[in-house]
Amino acid sequence: MDWQNGRRSDNIEDRRGMSLGRGVVGGGIGTVVIAVIAMFLGVDPRVVLQGAGELAPPAAEQRAPVRSDPAEERMKDFVSVVLADTEDTWGAIFAAGNARYEAPKLVLFTDAVRSACGNAQSAMGPFYCPGDHKVYIDLSFYRDLTEKLGAPGDFAQAYVIAHEIGHHVQNLLGISDKVHAARQRSDEARANALSVRQELQADCFAGIWAHHANRSRQILEAGDIEEGLTAAAAIGDDRLQKQGQGYVVPESFTHGSSAQRVKWFKRGIESGSVKSCDTFGRGAGV
Repeated sequence: MDWQNGRRSDNIEDRRGMSLGRGVVGGGIGTVVIAVIAMFLGVDPRVVLQGAGELAPPAAEQRAPVRSDPAEERMKDFVSVVLADTEDTWGAIFAAGNARYEAPKLVLFTDAVRSACGNAQSAMGPFYCPGDHKVYIDLSFYRDLTEKLGAPGDFAQAYVIAHEIGHHVQNLLGISDKVHAARQRSDEARANALSVRQELQADCFAGIWAHHANRSRQILEAGDIEEGLTAAAAIGDDRLQKQGQGYVVPESFTHGSSAQRVKWFKRGIESGSVKSCDTFGRGAGV
């Protein structure tokens, strides 16, 4: 991925080295479930954090000295470029519809972080919080993406950011609120199915970013698309469940199968159209 000459975003909030004190108090969700959730991308905090038991009382964040790591600083530079690229892409798409795109903040943290959606640990993976319009990521996740999930490459890493920005776009368009309200009225199976459709749409939106970014700025290099598709497949519910517990329970899927995630990410890349990402329509074939 050709990113070194790209614009850097100013919407980076660096909280690395900051401690939450008492952190998250374990509630009704066990460590085994947290370990499974940790492997998912794009966890909706309203689904996970609210179901994870009571959060610890607020404690002042304290910053500890952060050792300079050239590799991590390069990764910070990389995500800043990807974020800027999503700003340019979605800014143009919103402007074409006579709307203004409100760019989110990207929060970098170490181990644990406080958001408007509650406290979270890095083991949960990157997430978007609709309450404060911020994306949260511990950069160490990228090491897990390569070593544990078998999805290396800078475009795979960019896909992670683009997927979370996809959730931000859903929030701006009012989709997230509608899905949240519908889930509240549904039984578990129906609620999970709605979550799958929301996640697949965020995958499609990530593909839209790739489509427009490459058309405008020629960012893609040989093998990049394959990296992204590999990442999408690596985080399918079926593959994660098979790895984590040895068997698959489709009714419990919340993000979609590997095939579904690849399908919708690829659809966004090929079409570049928001209309093509209607995962909630009757003819969506989710």
